Amino acid sequence: MKKRSAATCVQCVKLQQETQALQARVQELEETVQQLLKQLAAAKKDSSTSSKPPSSDIVKPAKPAADPNQPKRSIGGQPGHEPHIRAPFTAEQVTASYPHRLSHCPDCGGLLAETAELPRVVQQVDLQPITFTIEEHRSYTGWCSHCGKGVAAPLPTRIERGGLLGPSLTALVAYLKGVCHASFSAVRLFFRDVLQLPISRGYLSKVVNKVSAALAQPYEELLALLPEEPFLNVDETGHKLNGKQWWTWCLRAELFVLYHIDASRSADVLMDILGKEFAGVLGCDYFGAYRRYMRECNITIQFCLAHLIRDIKFLTTLPGRDAKAYGERLLELVRELFAIIHQREGLAVRIYEQRLQAKRAEILTSGTTAVPENRHCQTMSKRLQKHGAAYFTFITTPGIEPTNNLAEQAIRFVVIDRRITQGTRSESGNRWSERIWTVIATCAAQGLSVYEFLSASVQAYWSGAPQPSLVPQ
Repeated sequence: MKKRSAATCVQCVKLQQETQALQARVQELEETVQQLLKQLAAAKKDSSTSSKPPSSDIVKPAKPAADPNQPKRSIGGQPGHEPHIRAPFTAEQVTASYPHRLSHCPDCGGLLAETAELPRVVQQVDLQPITFTIEEHRSYTGWCSHCGKGVAAPLPTRIERGGLLGPSLTALVAYLKGVCHASFSAVRLFFRDVLQLPISRGYLSKVVNKVSAALAQPYEELLALLPEEPFLNVDETGHKLNGKQWWTWCLRAELFVLYHIDASRSADVLMDILGKEFAGVLGCDYFGAYRRYMRECNITIQFCLAHLIRDIKFLTTLPGRDAKAYGERLLELVRELFAIIHQREGLAVRIYEQRLQAKRAEILTSGTTAVPENRHCQTMSKRLQKHGAAYFTFITTPGIEPTNNLAEQAIRFVVIDRRITQGTRSESGNRWSERIWTVIATCAAQGLSVYEFLSASVQAYWSGAPQPSLVPQ
């Protein structure tokens, strides 16, 4: 019996050791699985669950399969939708009108009597052969016997500054280069094939520099106006200067937009442009430069709620029941907040503000209590605890938007231009880019013609007349 008991004990010890080894192995595998799930959630981040731009979504999810019983929708306008039809030209705009009538029936040859039915009108626009006004200015030299030297007659200022191309053609080059993102080679081909005016790429570059100089004053006026604005939205995106990493800053006010290209992405840029005493409200994302500007200069910030929602959505994709429940809880509260915002028109001002403030308190309380041990959840909790109030500045400051969509929309044009032009090569190229982008975006905000503003600016700059301004009236 003793030998049997001893053998049994040895076997029990061996089984216990194997069990402990298996448990350790299971624990190790569980930790590995959790780590892989976290990496998978991070790898699945896209523009809907993070601050990444939509262009980073390289692989889009497949479209849902179409219902085979549903009839295929035809191309073009759909039934029940108001058609979009171009307004016809007025009688004053029509240069020639041609009536078309039949005197006999094309089928039987009988005489046709006129009816009261209105005629079918087709208006056709065409391009006539392009003509130029070619001026030749001759400066003659006279000899002064008193001074003992020759004196040449001065040319008009607009001729000296303009050179080969006049104000309208100079503005056209700037329009093609800035608005249409055309390369110098494309602009040269346009002048050669369409306008039948040979011109070199080197001279086109000089023309662009002349326009840039003409836009310096309107740009500086807007730059000086920025620190006085009550509301500003700001964003930044990458820029290449001879292949080196620079940054394009976009500052959007209510009626104008200003772009600034800088080698730095830090808060020092904001301190230089807006100053350390900026008294307005700055709408932005959660980038560190804005947090530093807020901290060191005591600036009022409206952090973008849309970015916060994306980060909360990411929490709902994390492994672990607690982390997912935490994210879903916050996401539902934010949905309820936006439901109140959409009811703004139907609520009294006092009730609207009370509901917003109550929901804000609920979000901040829920986001900072009973937080799971997950690293991402803890990061979200610390963010709401430290900067949560800055996400709801719009509640106490009417006129400010809860998101940074205004600046993001204004910076899309720059991103398109960057992809086409691949950046700039010099400081003068930077100045041209930020000035022409500012003119394009500001004219769009004020309903102005970019070409007309460029033409007026060049003409005024060359003649020494007061230049047109982009400062909102």
